[in-house]
Amino acid sequence: MQQHEQRADVTAPLSDTASARARWLALTAALLGWMFDGAEMGLFSMVGRPAIKDLLATSDDAEIGVWFGIITAGFLVGAATGGVLFGWLGDRVGRVRAMTLSVLTYAVFTGLCGVATSAWQVGALRFISALGMGGEWSLGVALVMEVWPNRSRAFMAGLIGASANVGYLLVGFVGLALAAVLSQMAGWLLGLGLPESLVDRLVANSGWRLMMITGTIPALLTFFIRIFVPESERWRREESRGATVHWASVDLLGVVFGLAGPALIVYLWAPRGSDQVPWTLTQQVIGTLIGLAIVTVGFSYPLVRYLQRQAETVGAQQPWPPTLRRMLMGAVLSGVALLGTWGSTQWAPSWADKLTDSATTAGVIGHAREYTQIALAAGAIVGTIAAALVGGWLGRRVTYFFLCLLSLASVYVLFLTNHAYGWPMLFWASIAGATTAAFYGWLPLYLPELFRTNVRATGQGFGFNFGRILAAIGVLQTGNLMNQFQDGFSIVGVSLPAGYASACSVMSLIYLVGAVFIWFCPETKGQPLPE
Repeated sequence: MQQHEQRADVTAPLSDTASARARWLALTAALLGWMFDGAEMGLFSMVGRPAIKDLLATSDDAEIGVWFGIITAGFLVGAATGGVLFGWLGDRVGRVRAMTLSVLTYAVFTGLCGVATSAWQVGALRFISALGMGGEWSLGVALVMEVWPNRSRAFMAGLIGASANVGYLLVGFVGLALAAVLSQMAGWLLGLGLPESLVDRLVANSGWRLMMITGTIPALLTFFIRIFVPESERWRREESRGATVHWASVDLLGVVFGLAGPALIVYLWAPRGSDQVPWTLTQQVIGTLIGLAIVTVGFSYPLVRYLQRQAETVGAQQPWPPTLRRMLMGAVLSGVALLGTWGSTQWAPSWADKLTDSATTAGVIGHAREYTQIALAAGAIVGTIAAALVGGWLGRRVTYFFLCLLSLASVYVLFLTNHAYGWPMLFWASIAGATTAAFYGWLPLYLPELFRTNVRATGQGFGFNFGRILAAIGVLQTGNLMNQFQDGFSIVGVSLPAGYASACSVMSLIYLVGAVFIWFCPETKGQPLPE
């Protein structure tokens, strides 16, 4: 009887006042979490080049580009893994508790990058921080979509995408502020009693270490989340029905096994030493397909086993094949968006920085990395909200289709018509930012509509973050393409500029895949969120 009363309390509806308060607290926590997510992603896009130059003691752009690609690929793999791990945790113990831990993870390990002494240490720390970042995305989306009514989903999805880009924008302004006071920063730090040798390291190479250390600020958000944000009532109903007991910790061994897949892919595409025989293209392609098979089986294993146990309990047929198909569908749609972004516009701040190295107009605006990042983020904020609203108005499929075409066009204009850093380049960077980032307003709208409450965090976490595995492959290719196109590139009689421009233009062709694939996906406009 007592147990029954406790369950009744858990599932009892909230009053209108309490329900409204819960919605706004959940939205505030999620928006702050996504904002800091965007800041974490934007940090390395802006400081990666000076950081690698510092750690490797080299100015070779090809070598810097390769290491930038490797570290970014590791970050994307970590985010994909975190999406599954923390998504599993969110379906098992609740959205709020899992989100608290995810934010703490990415805050602490991003800050530790500021004391790294080698490029591989930065890569390892970025991988761990990405576990939390990937988890926070899926948990925050699940929480907000579950506590807000169906009619608000499009606007909420737009806010999700916009808030991440506010963080991306914020990093640009922080970078400008740091550059303005960097010359005085050494004196302030010495005044705090820090050793001179440490201060010199902190302020060297554009102060990239100080920028990474600021990544610990989101840790403060965890106290707000844990104390004030209430749990999703939908999840609590699932818990009261006993649906959460079918998750088993032992299934996470599948995720550990799945990590061998991206590790194999990164190993095959990473640069080899001069004394090593290079891999053939056939070996790389076959190894990549094997790696994708391993990670698919491993990362989907916890959810498949959960659904199998649930089916055995109620004596029903196994329902996991349709759910798995939707997870893979989400992975392809997310992969196109993520690969397009990380293979093209995420390189724009470094490209702008490179242009100023030899440009005669470098002093006209200055701070190329910071202003390029601000331009990208400003456009992205507008694009994400617009994409979600248009998706709610016109429909999910047609919106995604046009986003693919517009993204391809804007990337080509940005990289192929701008040959010097300046105001025209910044304008087109904002346009490219608006179109390529618009997917991150569309995906929070569409992915939750594919899964039921009991598997939503895991399902959409897999779908969105598995796309990062595909993006990681592409990022490695961008670095390799920069090596291949050091003297430029010509296709169908069209000459492409050398380096970043050629590599990023080629990578953006992935949008054509998305423009075709979306028509094989279900239209969910006007349908309620699945229970």
